[in-house]
Amino acid sequence: MGNRMDGKIVLVTGGASRPGIGAAVGERLAAEGATVVLSDVDLAGVEETARLIRENGGAASAVQHDVASQDDWERVIAELLAEYGRLDVLVNNAGILEVASVASDRAVPALRSQFDVNVVGSFIGTQAAVKAMRQSGGGSIINLSSVAGLVGFRGSASYAASKGAVKLFSKSVALEVAADNIRVNTVHPGIIRTNMQDQGAESNAENYEAIEAAIPAGRLGEPLDIANCVLFLASDESTYVTGAEFVVDGGYTAQ
Repeated sequence: MGNRMDGKIVLVTGGASRPGIGAAVGERLAAEGATVVLSDVDLAGVEETARLIRENGGAASAVQHDVASQDDWERVIAELLAEYGRLDVLVNNAGILEVASVASDRAVPALRSQFDVNVVGSFIGTQAAVKAMRQSGGGSIINLSSVAGLVGFRGSASYAASKGAVKLFSKSVALEVAADNIRVNTVHPGIIRTNMQDQGAESNAENYEAIEAAIPAGRLGEPLDIANCVLFLASDESTYVTGAEFVVDGGYTAQ
């Protein structure tokens, strides 16, 4: 156990899936002393993640949360503030991936569903966090985008559109709230070994094989690789970092 996050109150969305980035982030921040509230639409799954964190000596609780619902965001933030008095860090991790070629019948429905969760959900959460953090003197908002928000991915146009939107709205919000001591940054995972990535690989196997073969580091990333980057942005080590994008992809987009 470390102390880089001692005393900080953190909300991490999308914490049910294991292996998953949200669960790994919760585990990592709790191990550094944070009090972590994990949320997910899957209550049983996120309660299990919180239980595992507590079992390892961390402070964690769980709440059911549909990130696409503004009412849910208002409830979750209100309950968190009532319990802890402030919000120091928000990690907008919850997201969905649906592979659909642009000419398919699923292309537009996939676009709408992914924007609801990946963009609208993260945007509403960022808005709610800004309001809470202004009351307590600042904080850090970390929005999970993707390398698909930086470069094109064949067969994933709707997902790439959603993750590109996350990158740019985050930069704009960072400019709005920098004077309030609120930092807003994005993390762009590459191909990470998670449940969601496995689902994408199954539905887009030919393209994923080519993508995996092209990773300069020679391996898929692990959720902990992303959690370590989030830890830096959540901690006081990054107080002069805002409006930035952090790519954790084994060199994939450097090519």
